[in-house]
Amino acid sequence: MALVLHSGPGNKNAFKALIAAEYSGVKVELTKNFEMGVTNKTPEFLKMNPLGKVPVLETPEGAVFESNAIARYVARFNDGNPLFGSSRIEQAHVEQWMDFAATEVDPGVAWYLYPRLGYIPYSQMTEETAIASLKRALGSLSTHLASKTFLVGHSVTLADIVLTCNLYHGFARILTKSFTSEFPHVERYFWTMVNQPNFKKVMGDVKQAESVPPVPKKTAAPKEPKAKDVKKEAPKEAPKPKVVEAPAEEEAPKPKPKNPLDLLPPSKMILDDWKRLYSNTKTNFREVAIKGFWDMYDPEGYSLWFCDYKYNDENTVSFVTMNKVGGFLQRMDLCRKYAFGKMLVVGSEPPFKLKGLWLFRGQEVPKFVMDEVYDMELYEWTKVDISDEAQRERVNAMIEDQEPFEGEALLDAKCFK
Repeated sequence: MALVLHSGPGNKNAFKALIAAEYSGVKVELTKNFEMGVTNKTPEFLKMNPLGKVPVLETPEGAVFESNAIARYVARFNDGNPLFGSSRIEQAHVEQWMDFAATEVDPGVAWYLYPRLGYIPYSQMTEETAIASLKRALGSLSTHLASKTFLVGHSVTLADIVLTCNLYHGFARILTKSFTSEFPHVERYFWTMVNQPNFKKVMGDVKQAESVPPVPKKTAAPKEPKAKDVKKEAPKEAPKPKVVEAPAEEEAPKPKPKNPLDLLPPSKMILDDWKRLYSNTKTNFREVAIKGFWDMYDPEGYSLWFCDYKYNDENTVSFVTMNKVGGFLQRMDLCRKYAFGKMLVVGSEPPFKLKGLWLFRGQEVPKFVMDEVYDMELYEWTKVDISDEAQRERVNAMIEDQEPFEGEALLDAKCFK
């Protein structure tokens, strides 16, 4: 008996087993005339998976459900399959990235896409949370892929197959170029994978979404009967009025919890005005932008912080070091409304030093940033004493990208604004 995969065409979870089969030389037949909502409700199908979910793999030994388990079964069908890596640590890393794809990437894509397709009720708060979660995952992934072609080792593994399939609906249906361009290494990786012959044989030509699906229109609630109609049709003993609960999608959205920084007393410093001045100043930077910064700066409403990377000895490869900074700034996107930053890569030879200057709303590094951006723990944070002239001058030099900086060349300078 051949291996039979029960699923309709175009199912990204079925793609995992089919691509694994291509790499493993295993024959897997996709069922014909599968109709979602009909075939998967039959007694025969429910014997294989009582939940009625797809895909399901029918084997001579019994049925297997859950797409990652199916992909593992297919990949293990022949001994010594390189899809699992070539060493114990590589095998662990393959499993690690499969879990990452299932717990970090897949939910983010699903909670962003499915409400807009009408599969589940739409909520703006849920969407914002999904986007933030997905961006954190893709930022972390982009950092990992900065110097790699594949997730593990130097060839395709089952981790690449699972992750690419979990990214598939995102790229194809909702993640436009303007979204994915923030994660260039993820873009490169995805298009490299889907153009591998064994991927392309299963997926076909993949094209990126050009627009985000619109939010579905809400269905109007049924009108209540007019009072005179109720009176005319009422029996002698009038029944108690029936309370009709509005469907979930009709409920008024709960107010979004305010960020604690929004509850601070108003500041005379308008952050967007400073960012605009910084961006538009092309000449006489010291006289215009730096002077303008100190004129605008509100030490009661904002604070300045120096950050120094704790592990500079690791920074031995220039482009990897610069990508490390890029990933950090991507993950800082959640505080763009409350922050401005400069990150410098210092030195002409390795190991390179990472130094930064950050302007934050409030008197402390925001707690939600410390909680959400794991990079923060990799730096020593020192509050700037603006009464110290030497520290003020260091602030000026970092804003200006002054070179040499503290006696060393600047390899790179990035701005968060």
